[in-house]
Amino acid sequence: MGIKEFIGNRWVKFGFWSVLYLAWVIWLGNYWWLIGLAVIFDLYITKKVRWAFWRPKDKSKRNVFLDWLDAIIFALVVATFLRMFFIEAYVIPTSSMEKTLLTGDYLFVSKLAYGPKVPETPISMPLVHNVMPITGGKSFSEIIKNPYRRLKGFSEVQRNDIVVFHFPNGDTVLAQVPSVDYHEMVRVNGREYSERMYGPVITRPRDKKDNYVKRCVAVAGDTLVVINGQVYVNGTEQPSFEGIQNTYTVVTNGYAINPKIFDEMSMNMGEVWYDGALPGYQALPLNRKEAERIAQLPNVVSVTENIETYSENMPESLLRIFPYSENYKWTRDNYGPLWIPAKGATVELTLENLPLYSRIITAYEENTLEIKGREIYINGQKADSYTFRQDYYFMMGDNRHNSADSRYWGFVPEDHVVGKPSMVWFSTDKHKPFPKNIRWKRIFKFV
Repeated sequence: MGIKEFIGNRWVKFGFWSVLYLAWVIWLGNYWWLIGLAVIFDLYITKKVRWAFWRPKDKSKRNVFLDWLDAIIFALVVATFLRMFFIEAYVIPTSSMEKTLLTGDYLFVSKLAYGPKVPETPISMPLVHNVMPITGGKSFSEIIKNPYRRLKGFSEVQRNDIVVFHFPNGDTVLAQVPSVDYHEMVRVNGREYSERMYGPVITRPRDKKDNYVKRCVAVAGDTLVVINGQVYVNGTEQPSFEGIQNTYTVVTNGYAINPKIFDEMSMNMGEVWYDGALPGYQALPLNRKEAERIAQLPNVVSVTENIETYSENMPESLLRIFPYSENYKWTRDNYGPLWIPAKGATVELTLENLPLYSRIITAYEENTLEIKGREIYINGQKADSYTFRQDYYFMMGDNRHNSADSRYWGFVPEDHVVGKPSMVWFSTDKHKPFPKNIRWKRIFKFV
């Protein structure tokens, strides 16, 4: 028997696809799916059922429309399966990770890195996350809801990994401003005003929250502190990644910096604002090397890093910086120390430290929480401690002064983790016209 005859043998085809399917079922851990082996057996051996019922029985009577329908259905099934368990496309919408990832980068996100999650809301439009492209309506149904379960992956989230995850505060959004943090809006403007001006309110299940991408700076069990913009974890300074940047006040002699220099730095021009009254730039995002280069320009008088420290004159930070309490007068540049909760660990609960863990207790681990006088009640029982049911992470954007991250909304639960960016497959700059907007050097760049 030749190679072609061997490959074309129906029993060989049946054996090949059966082994792959069986491996998937074992990985999935749901053995009800073994019934699919009967379908594979019929497809290749018995051929009793017309699974492609839309095709004509007489193959000589071809129909172009049905051929296209057949191809589209096959493509949707394959694409949905790959997106669900292996890899998903994602676009960087904001500058929070620049210079590491740029606005307009199109990524492939590996779900195998940390293990894909079994779909919690499986009834959904193919290839659509949470909103229908044209109508803006909900793209999923909650008639069927599965409990959280993650399949085996290659590794667990490691410190300094770049991670894609569901936005923890994305359980509730305002219809007119869905990208704005609803919970922050309520703290700053009040619930009634926020919902009246920007509502109605939309709720989303865990796996249909918007996706964010940040760097995991601390994992479960770590203690994090930020001192004058520098991150320390367990007393050790975070590695100096080239993409990490802060904003600087750049004073010039009255002349703006040549835009070509910013272009060479791949700077997001949406964040470059020249203030003639300074004169200069009040918040120019730069990494350390770029700051040194800018300081050498002949028309630059000074370059000073912007470092934010707490002041009694800035009480609004208590409404924006997690955990929003007078007991924790932190800023985005001077933050912590903060211990990151770990599965199985127990903490003593007091009214003073409760703001750190209240959202974990209620929203992420689905308990009731009440305060009666000076006493704390969880699920109706008086509690002076709490044991965590899952691991948590602390995420920060590399563009430290232009990133909504864990400093603003707290911990990221393990069950919110989606995957790890693996490759930039395309990239465009919205501030440039076609074809100059295509960043050719970033295409097929590994992250």
